[in-house]
Amino acid sequence: MTSLRSRAIVYGLVTVLGLLCALPNILPVRIANYLPAAYVENTVSLGLDLQGGSHLLLAANFEKLVAARNDALANNLKSRLIDAGVHYAAISANDKVITIQLTDARDSAAVIAMTKTLQTLQGEQLVSVVNKHSQELSITLTEKALEELQKDAIERSLEILRQRLDESGLVEPSITRQGRDYILVQMPGVEDPSDIRRLLGTTAKMQFHWVAEIPGTAGNLELTDTTGHRRFSIEPRIVLEGEHIHDAQLGFDQNTQEPVVNFRLDSEGGRLFAEMTRRNVGRALAIVLDDKVLTAPVIRDVIAGGSGEISGSFTVKEANELALMLRAGALPVPLDVVEERSVGPDLGSDAIAMGLSAGLVGAGIVFMFMFVIYGRWGLVSTVGLGINFGLLIGILSVLGATLTLPGIAGIILTIGMAVDANILINERIREETLNGVSARKALKTGFEKAFATILDSGVTTLIAVSLLFLVGNGPVRGFAVTIGLGLLTSLFTTMGITRLLMEWSLAGRKPHALTMSGMFGQGLHTNKKFNFLKGRVVGLVLSAILSLSAVVLYIKPGLNYGVDFTGGTAIEVLSPNTDLAHLRMQLSANALADASIQEFEQSGRYLVRLAADQNNRSLANEQISALKSSVIAIDDQASFPRVDMVGPKVSVDFADATLLAILLASIGMLFYLWYRFESHFALAATITIALDLTKTLGFFALTGVEFNLTAVAALLALIGYSVNDKVVVFDRIRENLRLMPDKPIIDLLNQSISSTLTRTVFTSTTTFFALLPMGIAGGAAVASFALPMLFGIVVGTSSSIFIASPILYYLSERRRKKGQQQLRPSREELQAQLDLLP
Repeated sequence: MTSLRSRAIVYGLVTVLGLLCALPNILPVRIANYLPAAYVENTVSLGLDLQGGSHLLLAANFEKLVAARNDALANNLKSRLIDAGVHYAAISANDKVITIQLTDARDSAAVIAMTKTLQTLQGEQLVSVVNKHSQELSITLTEKALEELQKDAIERSLEILRQRLDESGLVEPSITRQGRDYILVQMPGVEDPSDIRRLLGTTAKMQFHWVAEIPGTAGNLELTDTTGHRRFSIEPRIVLEGEHIHDAQLGFDQNTQEPVVNFRLDSEGGRLFAEMTRRNVGRALAIVLDDKVLTAPVIRDVIAGGSGEISGSFTVKEANELALMLRAGALPVPLDVVEERSVGPDLGSDAIAMGLSAGLVGAGIVFMFMFVIYGRWGLVSTVGLGINFGLLIGILSVLGATLTLPGIAGIILTIGMAVDANILINERIREETLNGVSARKALKTGFEKAFATILDSGVTTLIAVSLLFLVGNGPVRGFAVTIGLGLLTSLFTTMGITRLLMEWSLAGRKPHALTMSGMFGQGLHTNKKFNFLKGRVVGLVLSAILSLSAVVLYIKPGLNYGVDFTGGTAIEVLSPNTDLAHLRMQLSANALADASIQEFEQSGRYLVRLAADQNNRSLANEQISALKSSVIAIDDQASFPRVDMVGPKVSVDFADATLLAILLASIGMLFYLWYRFESHFALAATITIALDLTKTLGFFALTGVEFNLTAVAALLALIGYSVNDKVVVFDRIRENLRLMPDKPIIDLLNQSISSTLTRTVFTSTTTFFALLPMGIAGGAAVASFALPMLFGIVVGTSSSIFIASPILYYLSERRRKKGQQQLRPSREELQAQLDLLP
């Protein structure tokens, strides 16, 4: 399949298929009406920050939570009283109080002393005796214990909801605490939230009970199946809790082919399950979910594998949802939907329109730049870039991904790396052409030499994003999915489509020298080699000073964290006489530029979020007053129906998980670069990327640009960009080390940097100007992404030349003094050595 025609057929089919998958995203409605619904609905969904969606407010039912807690405490006290030899007539519990009726009033002192030994995890008193009446004691949870119980329930519920709604990392909902008892869930692009309500409202508390051998016995639980038609009498004792379920997946019964849920228990659960089934062969085991019996199979033999199957006349959808809920775990408290609305995008339609326009201008600049530099070969590259973008959108459409600003950051980085790959190839071809090689030979050699660099860069980034996906969550996973898929499409279009188009344009022509007709016919190639390492000491010292200063700025005054991280205040604004753009301008003019404004259900209704000040919580009231005054100044009919405190959008462990993901990604890149290059190459790249990252954080601290989820996306994109830049330069150094192993290392480094200078300048300029319109005209809503990206491009590009190379120089000199080789022998060198052996 090496012929031009064979490759054209295969590549053409793949391209057409991918573009057809992307086509429904831009089909006009009048055409879409004539096409199958399954095809038309195959689109990329936009996230909350770009298109809005459904807004559901959930109220935590703490009465059931407290009742369950009191019931557990009552059982605990029963055991303690029996062990202490204290006789009682009855113990009962409800959502208010635990009541103990003693047979002897003289035992009340012992019971009161017993309650004082019950403590919370924080060592606080758990219960207090509120009523002592003869032989009857009333016991309640203390205020501190209630507060701790409710706080823990809300925090655990937030995490479980995030797992249920975004297990794949492709949906990216917004889930925040609102007030004391509420959780706000916003799902992007969901018009019918009935399925979401079911997922949110189901506690998914699974328990295993033995079916009573004598039905109707006093104390047994009388439950029904999910249809309500069949009744079961089960023993009240829970023989196995659902918390032991380690995994659950949709499956199909081998005999009936009906959907079932296959589950696997953890090691402790497997041991308990094997023991209880061994002792109860022949008995029916009821699997109960939220007080409904799903199934009650008869145990025929010992089940020692720690796995089982749940059947219950499920549909495929119901079985899949049940498996998802079991994987995520049971909600610690029932949640009731108390409010349901539609909301606009987080960024605001005005900011999106401005950002889209700026993005289109940036794309136009990239295409124009490629044409000016490389002429018709630049046009070939832009065709490949366009196909790359279409294929990426097609794959995201098939996966049902939700595209948010972090995802767009991944697309921008993908396009940037694809542009870099095209420039790298064109420069390699240009080098071969300047050496007098024929057109076809220059094309073949240029692609072959560029492939190793492109592959190293792609694999390094792919290792990083794979670890980001596995360890990270929320927007980090969304970014990782997009950039991972983008790397694959970029490799296909760059090494497949672009090469095919170039070869096709040369087919049938005389094998004369190839000309890169553009404004810079020979690029920046000169015989002169710049002495970049002359100022290596100054560069390293300056870099160290800047990074240390950035660390100081990070500590104090610190980052300007947005509401995504800090939580804050949510204010519902009803202002029928103003629009979104006017409201944003008014708030910016009154020192509230960082406010997040979201259109809310109808025209003139907005949800405004203000970040909490970590150093001065009392500023919240001043901010609320300032916001109200600002709105009333432009609309005296404005009202503010609701003001609530809200929690952060990200989970409590998001920062730790993200930091761990970046750390593991760095380690993964370090080992790959160590394997492909050598240890000193890997160490130089890792140190430089760390310095780039600290400087960017210092930029946030110094400028006061809001650090939110968008900023996280920018940081991740910058890491990818910086890695790519270092690998390209290091690859040329490695190539020259093999060609000129005896050349002084400082001369070789200067020559390598000079050789890649055209690619470095062109790639950085292209990416910088592509983002510049967004930075200038994108507005405050996208400033957290565009501005640090522009800063990072400058820092990342300069560090490849003035920081990474000097570090590599000193590490190389250290190896030379120890008598170590700069590179391990290549396969060809090893083979040549073997051939010399007798």
